Amino acid sequence: MGLIILDRDGVINKDSDKYIKSPEEWIPIPGSLEAIVRLNQAGYRVVIITNQSGIARGLFDISDLYRIHNKMYQLLTQMGGAIEAILFCPHLPEENCTCRKPKPGLFQDLSQRLHLQLTDVLAIGDSIRDIQAAQSAGATPILVRTGKGSITTNSKKLPPNIPCYDDLSSAVTELLATTP
Repeated sequence: MGLIILDRDGVINKDSDKYIKSPEEWIPIPGSLEAIVRLNQAGYRVVIITNQSGIARGLFDISDLYRIHNKMYQLLTQMGGAIEAILFCPHLPEENCTCRKPKPGLFQDLSQRLHLQLTDVLAIGDSIRDIQAAQSAGATPILVRTGKGSITTNSKKLPPNIPCYDDLSSAVTELLATTP
């Protein structure tokens, strides 16, 4: 059917201002893994694009990040779901890289890797930078109120007419109900 891009922290798992540094700290938001399984069952390929500056901050390293993602992969596999790929930015905001959202570098990288324009590809996030990166790359942003989303809904920086849902599960329910 198609491709869908998800942010990780605040969309799939509970977010923390202290960063998610270990598999033990990675806790799925209720219904989020089931939502990914439903997307897979409907034919969607799911890719995660996430900022992970905790690496540059020295709070965790790449092997910790892989262990966190392995936990997510295992839980999804047990449920019959899958994530096709995870693209992440390990940099600090002040490094001014092109891959850190709100810049669209990782979205563009994904587009090149898949030889696919991101027009009409949905990108679900919980922050202004998720929305901005998706729009800059030509994807269609959706906001969820989990994570930083409830704060984001009141931001003056939020572009008009961005669809907003309580969580990933409700966004997926709506998407699947309106997709032929």
